[in-house]
Amino acid sequence: MPYLLPFNLADLPCETFDFLIVGSGVAGLSCAIELAPHGSVAVLTKQGISEGSTQWAQGGIAAALAPAPHDSAELHEQDTMQAGAGLCDRSAVQVLVREGPRRVRELIARGAHFDTEPSGELKLTREAAHRARRIVHAQGDSTGREVQRSLSEYILDSQDVSVFEYHLTVDFIAHGGRCYGVLAIDSATGQMRFFRGLATIVATGGIGALYKVTTNPPVLTGDGMAMAFRAGAALMDMEFVQFHPTAFAKGPNNPKFLISEAVRGEGAILLNNRGERFMTRYHPDAELAPRDVVSRAIAQEILDTNADYVTLDLTKNTAQEIAARFPTIYSTCVAYGIDPAQEPIPVSPAEHYMMGGIHTDLNGATNVPGLLACGECACTGVHGANRLASNSMLEGLVFGIRTVEAAIALKREGSEPPTLAAFAVDRNGVTPDHFTAEEIESAKQLLQETMWKYAGLVRSGDGLRKALERIDGLYERFGRPEPTREGIELANMITTAWLVARAALERTESRGAHFRTDFPEKDDAHWKRHLLLRSQGADVEILDISTE
Repeated sequence: MPYLLPFNLADLPCETFDFLIVGSGVAGLSCAIELAPHGSVAVLTKQGISEGSTQWAQGGIAAALAPAPHDSAELHEQDTMQAGAGLCDRSAVQVLVREGPRRVRELIARGAHFDTEPSGELKLTREAAHRARRIVHAQGDSTGREVQRSLSEYILDSQDVSVFEYHLTVDFIAHGGRCYGVLAIDSATGQMRFFRGLATIVATGGIGALYKVTTNPPVLTGDGMAMAFRAGAALMDMEFVQFHPTAFAKGPNNPKFLISEAVRGEGAILLNNRGERFMTRYHPDAELAPRDVVSRAIAQEILDTNADYVTLDLTKNTAQEIAARFPTIYSTCVAYGIDPAQEPIPVSPAEHYMMGGIHTDLNGATNVPGLLACGECACTGVHGANRLASNSMLEGLVFGIRTVEAAIALKREGSEPPTLAAFAVDRNGVTPDHFTAEEIESAKQLLQETMWKYAGLVRSGDGLRKALERIDGLYERFGRPEPTREGIELANMITTAWLVARAALERTESRGAHFRTDFPEKDDAHWKRHLLLRSQGADVEILDISTE
């Protein structure tokens, strides 16, 4: 098994827990709360407990909470399957939509406050590709912040969960094909530590930092996926990277401020730089078409009109109405000199969400015993080729909690690890390369530019081959990092970027978020299946499994 750094666990401090959770977003913390009554739990997170991607989510959580005939789990299932472009696993979707309403109610019971009607009923909104109002939200457009607040406070008030902030997980430690814990670096001291566990749960989120323009915070460097790949876990659907159509075109690129899908759900329309409404030409649902359709339509309009962005027109609403429904969006736009009540908001696409990830069953189990995964870093097939809006936090809640059962089963097995002396890795005298902070930052920018240009919203075989060539060159130079956060993150970014580009080159069709100019049509006859990539020593094994 390849490890990123040399080590000898016999020389390192060791802490033992029943359950180890790497990541502190909605999936990881939901899992931790449910696991606490069943044994000792440790949560490791490379920054503060609240600094992942969950807090950045604006729109809300999708769940069929409205009574019939207004909504149902069956209708939510149909919408999810349709958005997924024929690649959703129905069994996973059924788990999501049937268990979702209960998980949202549990979240409320634990202290999350969502917006309500004067009657006290939950206030529900609609987003693209949903045929019903089923999105719960908090403070208008701060849902993620409220979910993260409620879960973080619950965990920090608990006596049953140990939280290790500013601990960067480097690798999953395996022996005999089984995972027994993690190697981590304490950022405060720079010291390596071994955390031993009967079950290790990966909940590290997505891959936004791989791209030049993203709505994700910079911490999302694909660490969990890269570590799982090194540990021998299979990764699935890595070619399906979702681009949000309406990121705010002003301000920094990483992260881009998100103009929520809910803005279009409340009636905003998209205009090109000629002032023309254009989405009616691309899809019968116009602004409420699936995200991949809207993103590519915007990109095409930008190209056709030689513009830097399109605009989102919300001017039929007063400033008071916009500020009441979307307070964060309104205040951010005003801070950049845009009053949404007076002029349209400039928007353009940005990388937003990873549909693929570590392949798991419906209870979070991977093909590596002892290693589980949930949330955005995992892939059950629930999103298919294109995630339905606001299903992401629901997935974190539902599958984060479903992972609990598999983790408890691993504890019951009580598999004892071999002696610590068996956990030693050296480099046979090969020392890691030293790079300055400037060299690492330059390499990151080259990777981000490469992924944005060749493995982004529009792809081609030639472009993907160029991307892989560049990524291989980056790996040769930066693939043996020193034990620093910057070097380790870059190595993980390179590995995960290679997996995305390799899977995208393999899938010779266009489907959902994956669009190739050299294969512009969907090909159900050959490609209605999932691609899996798995490390086999120095080689990569490429498998496929049917969605049927």
